[in-house]
Parts: sequence; structure tokens; C-alpha cells
Amino acid sequence: MYFTRPETVLNLQNIRNELVRMEDTIIFKFIERSHFATCPSVYKEQHPGLTIPNFEGSFLNWVLLNLEITQSRIRRFESPDETPFFPDKIQKSFLPSVNYPQILAPYAPEVNYNDKIKDVYIEKIIPLISRKDGDDSNNFGSVATSDIECLQSLSRRIHFGKFVAEAKFQSDIPLYTKLIKDKDVERIMENITNSAVEEKILERLTKKAEVYGVDPTNKKGEKRITPEYLVKIYKEIVIPITKEVEVEYLLRRLED
Repeated sequence: MYFTRPETVLNLQNIRNELVRMEDTIIFKFIERSHFATCPSVYKEQHPGLTIPNFEGSFLNWVLLNLEITQSRIRRFESPDETPFFPDKIQKSFLPSVNYPQILAPYAPEVNYNDKIKDVYIEKIIPLISRKDGDDSNNFGSVATSDIECLQSLSRRIHFGKFVAEAKFQSDIPLYTKLIKDKDVERIMENITNSAVEEKILERLTKKAEVYGVDPTNKKGEKRITPEYLVKIYKEIVIPITKEVEVEYLLRRLED
């Protein structure tokens, strides 16, 4: 996706192609996470076995915060498709800024669902993709690292809904202007929903999980991630939250 060329970014087919590529990234990140136990201690604040000096949050939050500070220093969050989990903690980069054209509305960075994504990931996704329940103190660092890769991939995919929303707004400005003025959330949701496309996504995910989810060297054919779980994650979490992002973005679209 070339963010310096707005005409390509707001092309719905280009957006869908990008979302398809993100599926592969998310699947493989889930597969990496599936090698570990659930490790609930990684997500508990002030856990006795994971005491962090001068920090009150969880081990995961500490690792994620410090990683985002470093990533912000090398311009990661200047890219319009990246949304930080700690927007109030990121720092200015020492690298020259990239001159991205204004593709999304100025308030777009404020549409941030990362807290919800992280909570749902910990509460609902981790139990589905983990190898087993329980802690494994030898792998706390590896678990947090893998979690962050999963979270950032999910965040990018879900917040790409802002580009979808902008593209749909531009495709029928009179319609969306009326719906936004009327604050007609129900009809906005109807117009951004494409059931046929959603079904194709779920069908494609099923096929990918059947192929990617099996280690060909494993004679037992054990799955690292099952099609049922992957479809459940997309159907009940990824797609609905993406549409929440789209609706919130559109409801503010006339602010300028």
C-alpha cells in the first residue's frame, strides 16, 4: 500500500487486497503463539512473580510500552496505518518525517480501539490459540513478544477500517452526509456491511487454516490452529470491531 499515493489507498479493491495479505500475517502470528501455554501471569498487574520496578501494569504492558517508545523513535507511528497502544507515551522520531498526504480525516488517530483489542485478545483469543492452559515462567519473555506481534497485526487490520470508511464515504458523499447528519447508526452499519465479502473472508480463512495450520512433518496431522477457531475469531471479534471503527470514523466525518 503506497500511502504517498492517495488514489491507490482509497481504492476499495486495493484495500481488500491488503486485508487479504494481513490474513496471512495474522495466521502465522497465531501459529507462533500456539507453541506456548496461556501464561495468565503475563497479563496480571503487579503479579508477585513479575515485579517490575517503578511500573504498576502487567508484564505484557511493560514490554509493549517500551517497544512502542523505541518504534516511535524510528517513525513507526507516523505511518497512517499504524495505531499505538500507548499514544500518550510515544516519542518524536529522530529521523526526518515522511511527507504523507492527508488521506484520512485529521481526527483519525483519535479513533483508537487498541484497549478493546488487547482486552479481547487476552480474554478470548489466547484461550483459543494457546497450546495448553497454565503458566510457563521460562517463556514469559517469548510469550509477551509473540503476543505483541499478534496484537500489532490485529490492530493494523482492524484500524484499516478507517480507510474502508473513508473510501465508502468518498464513493457516495450525499448518502453518507445525510446518514451522518441524522446520526443514523443503524443505516450506516447497513451500508458499510457487505455480507457477501464477509462470507468470502470466512471461506478463505477456512482454507488457509487447513493448509497453514498443519505441520507437514507431523505424522499425526495435529493442527497448530484450527479453521473453526480462526473463523470464530474473525466472525466474532475482528470483523465486528472493524465495523465499530468504521462507524465511529464516519460519525465524525463532517467535523471539518
